[in-house]
Amino acid sequence: MNYILKQKINNRMEMNFEAFSENEALARIAVASFVMSLNPTLEELADIKTAVSEAVTNAIIHGYEEGEGIIFLRCRLRGDLLEVEIEDKGKGIGDIEKAMEPLFTTKPDKDRSGMGFSFMEAFMDDLEVNSIPGMGTIVKMKKKLGTQSWLEL
Repeated sequence: MNYILKQKINNRMEMNFEAFSENEALARIAVASFVMSLNPTLEELADIKTAVSEAVTNAIIHGYEEGEGIIFLRCRLRGDLLEVEIEDKGKGIGDIEKAMEPLFTTKPDKDRSGMGFSFMEAFMDDLEVNSIPGMGTIVKMKKKLGTQSWLEL
């Protein structure tokens, strides 16, 4: 058998879009497309898409409370590590620890389950949330993709 060493990919992508709920699908698909060069498994793609969906939805519903605003999406590949940042310049989170508790929601009237951060933690390898009330929130997520270093020819 012949093998070739697969090159380590270092790449980045940035985009921004209006904080409209229909743009959540755009973000999900953009990130999924961005990682395709690493040949992720269907499970890895589903995990990434779910986490991105939750982060973008949180920014729209809570950050801008369905008002006007821009969502900033940044992705970076460092070898087989995906780093995703989703930022809003909305109202921010007063108590991040409380907001990250499973089932905690400030929008029960909007059928919000309070599981957004829990899903992000479950589907990604690392989650960091930074927020300043009145200035916005940045959600940083990382996921190592199970790519192979060697390809069989």
